[in-house]
Amino acid sequence: MSNNEEEALVDNRDIGRQKDAAIAIKIASELTDDLEIVSDELIRTHELKMETIDLSHWYGDKRVLSGISLPMFKNRVTAIIGASGCGKSTFLRDLNRMNDLISSARIAGQVLLDGQDIYAKDIDLNQLRKRIGMVFQKPNPFGMSIQNNIAYGPYVHGIKEDEFPKIIESCLRKAVLWTEVKDRLGDTALSLSGGQQQRLCIARALSVEPEIILFDEPCSSLDPHATAKIEDLITKLKEEYTVVIVTHNMQQAARVSDYTAFFNLGELIEFNRTKKIFSSPERKMTEEYISGRFG
Repeated sequence: MSNNEEEALVDNRDIGRQKDAAIAIKIASELTDDLEIVSDELIRTHELKMETIDLSHWYGDKRVLSGISLPMFKNRVTAIIGASGCGKSTFLRDLNRMNDLISSARIAGQVLLDGQDIYAKDIDLNQLRKRIGMVFQKPNPFGMSIQNNIAYGPYVHGIKEDEFPKIIESCLRKAVLWTEVKDRLGDTALSLSGGQQQRLCIARALSVEPEIILFDEPCSSLDPHATAKIEDLITKLKEEYTVVIVTHNMQQAARVSDYTAFFNLGELIEFNRTKKIFSSPERKMTEEYISGRFG
């Protein structure tokens, strides 16, 4: 590829990002939220479900998160946005200690769930991950039947098998998948479409009755139709659960979230109500990212 072709490709990407940003800003401008400013007073009047206090994270000697203090409110959707490599997914995995599986990972600071530090020595990791479910970027159903994907979690946690049919139907209904699969529950989950597989993974996460659901770019591998279904589902899920979503798609953040946090190079640059972040951010760096000037 010649230099001119490379420059044209970069220009086209920048133009595309700026168009996407403009749509996201328009979506946010039409939200009915009041332009609340997140302050100590506001935080005191909201019910905190989870929060990080001065959270930093290293992989070996490389620091990827620096002093992140972020509240996550009960029955609300918090979106985390920022350019690739800014620490969004690392932060999300710190919220249920999935990074414990990486030998070079270490953290400083606190992650509080209902006021309790999840990194305390006496924390039961199985119970923690039962309370905090996670849905990954690519659908990852187990290579077993649709119904057994849902029943697996309850089985591991000692739920009686005669409860399974009720749990399976309830979770598939919550994931808006029941009517599509109710007559084929014994089929392999791998026979489902990509969007259906992702909703099955959401249903699987719900099967152990979590309190928080973490979504790590759940629509990045899905088509627009499947993406719309997942976004509608996330909006409904906050009635019962606290939701945190990492997304590279600013339009998605504007559509589904109540609050938005903007990360850059491992730092929390700004956090506020989504409408405020997109319509009148307080930091220049946020405004430049939201408007598509970088990232």
